[in-house]
Amino acid sequence: MVLRYVTIDDEPLGVTLVTRLASAFPELKKMEGFTDGLAALEYLQQHPVDLLFIDIQMPDITGLQLVRRLDPRPMVIFTTAYREYAAESYELDAVDYLVKPVDPVRFEQAVKKAIDYFRYKNPGPDVPLIREIFVRSEYQLVRIDPTEVTYIESLEDYLRIHFDSRKPVMTLMTMKAMLDKLPPEKFKRVHRSYIVAMDKVLQYQHRKLQLPGIGLPVGESYMPSIQEWLKDRS
Repeated sequence: MVLRYVTIDDEPLGVTLVTRLASAFPELKKMEGFTDGLAALEYLQQHPVDLLFIDIQMPDITGLQLVRRLDPRPMVIFTTAYREYAAESYELDAVDYLVKPVDPVRFEQAVKKAIDYFRYKNPGPDVPLIREIFVRSEYQLVRIDPTEVTYIESLEDYLRIHFDSRKPVMTLMTMKAMLDKLPPEKFKRVHRSYIVAMDKVLQYQHRKLQLPGIGLPVGESYMPSIQEWLKDRS
């Protein structure tokens, strides 16, 4: 597996630093490095890549403007001295947001996240499907192992993912979009506000599913599905 990447920074030292840090990863192959954003845009429109390391504040075109003009859009890791663009980078589905001076440890975390996400989206013919899913939380991709999820709670536009033994994760997503990501044989929607990992159910009584540490109601419209699930296990 090889991820083709381009690095863009109006400061030559920025291009050099990213190239040096990226050289530690055999999965990454540098295609080009640019200090001119418009030249980079022209190249990328003709030569799509898998991953983009890009500064934000550049003359002629900002990194955010450049990314918006790419179709298809590669995975993006922003490298910038400005923290205030983090929210906007989230809207562009950035893999990560690194603040200069770039810390090598954070760079490694960002690259590994990109590699994992690439494998998740592009499983090879001889590679088993990866169990993990990815969600966006606090301006970055977070890897979720479905086997660790207990239940998912809807909070209007957000979902709170609850786990066996880690802090909950908040993500901006609909219940339907989450169900599409999860293995259907393991998860069921049991209420307009809850998705449950059915193998974590300890007991069902009085239209309530008992999970470790909490009982969740079963909605009227979801009763037939739950009754069928119970029948299959009786």
